[in-house]
Amino acid sequence: MDALVGERRITYDARGLAEPHAEAPRVAEIEGSVARFDAKDLTTRQINLELRRLLYELGVTDVTVENPGAKHSLGVGILTRCKITFGGSLGYFGCGLGDGPEIHVKGRVGWSACENMMSGVVVIESNAGSLTAAALRGGDVVVKGRVGARTGIDQKGGTVIVLGDAGSMTAFMMQRGRQIICGDVGPGLGDSMYDGTIYVGGKVKSLGIDCVPGEWTEADTELVERKFRIYGLGTPPELQKFVCGKVLYNYDSLEPSERKLVL
Repeated sequence: MDALVGERRITYDARGLAEPHAEAPRVAEIEGSVARFDAKDLTTRQINLELRRLLYELGVTDVTVENPGAKHSLGVGILTRCKITFGGSLGYFGCGLGDGPEIHVKGRVGWSACENMMSGVVVIESNAGSLTAAALRGGDVVVKGRVGARTGIDQKGGTVIVLGDAGSMTAFMMQRGRQIICGDVGPGLGDSMYDGTIYVGGKVKSLGIDCVPGEWTEADTELVERKFRIYGLGTPPELQKFVCGKVLYNYDSLEPSERKLVL
């Protein structure tokens, strides 16, 4: 399909495919198992293709991407053990669907960073947008700034650590895993959570449905201190613990008509 922009006619793919014939730009400087490339003039797909070429084809294990330019969907779907450093900020959906990589973002990230991450580590030096670590399944996500609303929504495992404040509906529908929020948290903390543990160092504006204070144990102290030690975060603040009250804990109980359908 054609469209006229000013005096220039452009052609685009009506199926919504971006650069269907793009190839890895092959611009990285490689020294042994370490590589570096400048992403300033590269598109999102070119950046991701270059990452995959280095990690999967050439066996590089440590990649630095300079000037990512807050582009969206960078570093997604990396399914190998490696180190990736982004020398700047990322846009939406960065570092999602990962299984194994250790990623360091020297800036901030937009919405839905680390979505559906299965294992590995992502450390973000600044702030993160809403829906950070949505449906997180494993690994650690460390945000050294603030996070937006619904951080860890539908979290199924892993650990989220936030050194700053968190927005509303944090840990909404949490199923498993842990969140350590050092700052204040907005309204609706842990709303409709099914399991998991939330630790908060600051003030909680309000608790969500079925989120209640929990009893602190030695295992909680060991977990928090170990995570702070691993990432060099210093001494953890005094934290409150919140868990599921299990008033709504009936998702495994099927009605007779439902049981006939699934059993």
